Amino acid sequence: MLAIAIPAGLLIGLSLGALGGGGSILTVPVLVYLLHQPPHAATAGSLIIVGITATAGTVAHQRAGRVRLAAGVAFGVLGVAGAYAGSRLSASIRPDMLLSLFAGLMLVAAAAMLRRRRGTAGQHVPAAAGPHPPHEAAGPDNPGGSSSRGGATTATLDKPAAAVRAPTASAAWQRPPGTAAVRRGLKVVAAATGVGLLTGFFGVGGGFVIVPVLVLALGFEMPVAVGTSLLVIAINSAAALTARLGSHVHLDWPLLGVFTLAALAGALAGNRVASRVDASRLTAAFTVLLVAVAAYSLTRSLPGLV
Repeated sequence: MLAIAIPAGLLIGLSLGALGGGGSILTVPVLVYLLHQPPHAATAGSLIIVGITATAGTVAHQRAGRVRLAAGVAFGVLGVAGAYAGSRLSASIRPDMLLSLFAGLMLVAAAAMLRRRRGTAGQHVPAAAGPHPPHEAAGPDNPGGSSSRGGATTATLDKPAAAVRAPTASAAWQRPPGTAAVRRGLKVVAAATGVGLLTGFFGVGGGFVIVPVLVLALGFEMPVAVGTSLLVIAINSAAALTARLGSHVHLDWPLLGVFTLAALAGALAGNRVASRVDASRLTAAFTVLLVAVAAYSLTRSLPGLV
């Protein structure tokens, strides 16, 4: 199995490094269908792999100044209760039902990736996990993206400055008056709890949910949102794993160790790939892969529910 774990880990790490997130959602299907781990053990093992990879990514982002520690810790702590509840709920779900629900989650992630692809079409966006801070990347709050060109950006050459200026992290923490502050607070709490539930239940990071919330609700620029999301993922993964400690799930530690090391190596390689390949094409390829894996998971799990 170790011969399969190494290339599988490299592939997942490569997608994480090249796309700046989303790749961890493939960890559970790989553990179940390629490495023949029981579904509940796979979701628990995924928390270890995702948590360690996210922690390593957080360190790299922090060195580059792309992590807002206060916001990330607050968001992560708000999701702890959801992570605990999700872990407990997952233990009570039938394996076939768990895999069917996971396939549905992959389809949702694929739809999110397609939406992201519209924003990154034609852009060469550096990977978020790299050691150097990228220029402002395309995303929900910046559909066109930008690249450096003689001190200006391509976006500023095409639009007025006021139209392309994204809110800064410091501005995001200025409290708007009255109802707006309450709505923003409720949105962040709901999103943090929902991400915690996803992490605990499925053993995934939930970056495809965290990043848009940080951009749209808190006004973070995309690179900062991606870096901060890794801190949130690390916190939620640790909380969910703690909740599973008493569930008596057997984990194959040598296998998980090799898989994690391969994923970390793949993430480093993926960062270099992203600087040379069109981000839109990478996202499209990964979306196709997600849909294919989701379809395979459904064909394997749905007959067991009938």
